[in-house]
Amino acid sequence: MNTEKPKVTIAYCIGCNWLLRAGWLAQELLSTFGNDLAGVTLIPDDLGGTFEIRVDDTVIWERKADGGFPDAKTLKKRLRDIIEPDKDLGHLDRA
Repeated sequence: MNTEKPKVTIAYCIGCNWLLRAGWLAQELLSTFGNDLAGVTLIPDDLGGTFEIRVDDTVIWERKADGGFPDAKTLKKRLRDIIEPDKDLGHLDRA
C-alpha cells in the first residue's frame, strides 16, 4: 500500500507574470489540504502561456485546455476528488 502523500505542482509562465496567481492558489490548497499533501511546488516556466496544476502525474488544471484560470473552489474540489473523495469541504460543497 502506498502511504506517500500526494505532491502538487503549479507550473506558471514567468513572462506572463502569473507568479502571484500561482502563489495564491498554492496558499489556498495548503490552507485546506496542508496535512494531506507532501507539498506544493511552484515551477517557473518561460514557455508562453503555461499555467498547469498537477497532483503527482495527473493534470487537474491546464489553462489552455480548461479555458483560463481556476477559482479556488473549483481547484479544491478537483484536488479533493483525487486525493480524498470523501473529504467534506464545508461551505465549498454547498450549493
